[in-house]
Amino acid sequence: MTTIKDIYNCLDELAPFSLQESYDNSGLIIGNMSREVTKVVIALDITTDTANEAVLSDAELVITHHPVIFSPLKRIDTATPLGMLLTNNVAVISSHTNFDSAVMNDILCEKLSLTPKAPLCTENGTDIGFVCGCEKTSAKELAKRAKEALGCVSVRYVNTDKAVERVAVCSGSGGSFLHNAISLKCDAYITGDVKHDVFIDAFNNDIALIDAGHFYTENIFCEYVKEYLQKKFADVEFAVAKSNRDVTDYEI
Repeated sequence: MTTIKDIYNCLDELAPFSLQESYDNSGLIIGNMSREVTKVVIALDITTDTANEAVLSDAELVITHHPVIFSPLKRIDTATPLGMLLTNNVAVISSHTNFDSAVMNDILCEKLSLTPKAPLCTENGTDIGFVCGCEKTSAKELAKRAKEALGCVSVRYVNTDKAVERVAVCSGSGGSFLHNAISLKCDAYITGDVKHDVFIDAFNNDIALIDAGHFYTENIFCEYVKEYLQKKFADVEFAVAKSNRDVTDYEI
């Protein structure tokens, strides 16, 4: 018999929950550690569709990257994803900033065929992102690589005429680390959720800045966790939610 605690402990070995940032809310968010688990749904986020899918599929547990409770709550509406999971006794474990620190950027570099050489920066004793070696390429070709490797609908990028051989990488929303990439003499930086002023800074500093999106630079979490846990627990069915998707539409 596999319990929520067994799965929690396995995730803790992969990406210790103690590594999470002080503002984060990773760990067991809904549920009881002693409950038996036979079916698990995995998603980057819990949307209404994902919560409904978990309930209808009789899953006992949902594992997410982004926590379903992030800021303090004063009330719970039973029609919200959180309320749906609570009223249907579906547990939730979230592995957020701890996973970012321990695993996420390693997976991202592998997907992008980049070789990590050093941390992009260190905050509170935790390494964030990587500076990577890269076979000589162009900013345009690197942007194309990111789009294809991560399954992006589109990417936004600041071009540069110089050859790209040193690339910084940070999953999620990493625009604030652009100047780390610049100070480390990177030719390009791949991340997500880039603000307008950060694009301007990249242009002025002649560094190729590629915004592959928050969703696409972190959706790699789902298949990785599924494969990792399925090898550990043969008696449990792990599935990436069919409803796990980028909720943003694009007009191209």
